[in-house]
Amino acid sequence: MGILTVLWEKWVEFRRDFYKITVAAMISPLMYLIIFGMGIQTTSHGEPYLHFLIPGIVAMATMTGSFSAIAQNMSVQRLYEKALDQVMVSPTPLWQFILGQVIGGSLRGLYAGGVILLLTLPIRTDLVFNGLSIFIMFLNGTVFSTIALTLSFLAKSYTDAPRFTAYIITPMSFLCNTFFSTDQMPAGFRQVISMLPLSQASAMIRGIANGEAPEAFGFIVLFAYLAVFGAISVVFIYKKKNL
Repeated sequence: MGILTVLWEKWVEFRRDFYKITVAAMISPLMYLIIFGMGIQTTSHGEPYLHFLIPGIVAMATMTGSFSAIAQNMSVQRLYEKALDQVMVSPTPLWQFILGQVIGGSLRGLYAGGVILLLTLPIRTDLVFNGLSIFIMFLNGTVFSTIALTLSFLAKSYTDAPRFTAYIITPMSFLCNTFFSTDQMPAGFRQVISMLPLSQASAMIRGIANGEAPEAFGFIVLFAYLAVFGAISVVFIYKKKNL
C-alpha cells in the first residue's frame, strides 16, 4: 500500500502538471534533433547520423525525465515541507516509500522517452524499438531515480538540485554515447565514460534499434548502479529515522 500511495501522489502531480511536464520533455531533445540531426548533415558508422542520434536522445530523455522528477521534489519536500519527517512517523515501511519514488521517477523517464519516440515517428528510418528497448528505458530510469534520491538526501537547500544537474546530468548528456560514439575518445577517458549508465543504456537501445542483440555487460552495469545507489538511499533514510 505504501508503494501505491507514493505512485498515486506521482500520478496526481503528473496529471496536474501534464502540459508543463510534456513540454519540458520535448523542448531540449527536439532542439538537439533539429540542430544536430537535421542541421548537421553527416553520417556515423556508415549510417545516417539520425540513426545514431535518435536512440541516444531517447536514452538521454529517460535519464533527464527520471532525475528531474525526483531530485527537485524530494529536496523541497525534505528541507521545507518536512514531508519526509511525516513519512518517518507513519506506519508506511520506508523501503516501500523508496521503491515507490524510484518506480514513479522511472515511469516519468519512460514517458519522456516515449514522447521522443512519438516525435520521431514521422522521420523515416529503419530503427526498431521493441519491448526490450522499453525495458532498458525503464531500467535506465530506475538508475537515475535512485541517483536523484541519493543526492536529494545530500542537498542542503533547494538550489542544490539544479547544481546536481549541472555537475552530473549535463556532462553525461553530452559525453555518454548520445551525440557521438565513445569509441572516438582518448584511451583511458573512453573506458571511464563507457562505464557510466547512460553510455550503456544508449549503446543497448541503439543496438536493438539497428537489429542487434544487447550485450549482457550493459545490463550488469545498470543493475550494479541500481543496487549501489538503491542501497545508499536505504541507508540514508533509515539512518535519519534512527537519529
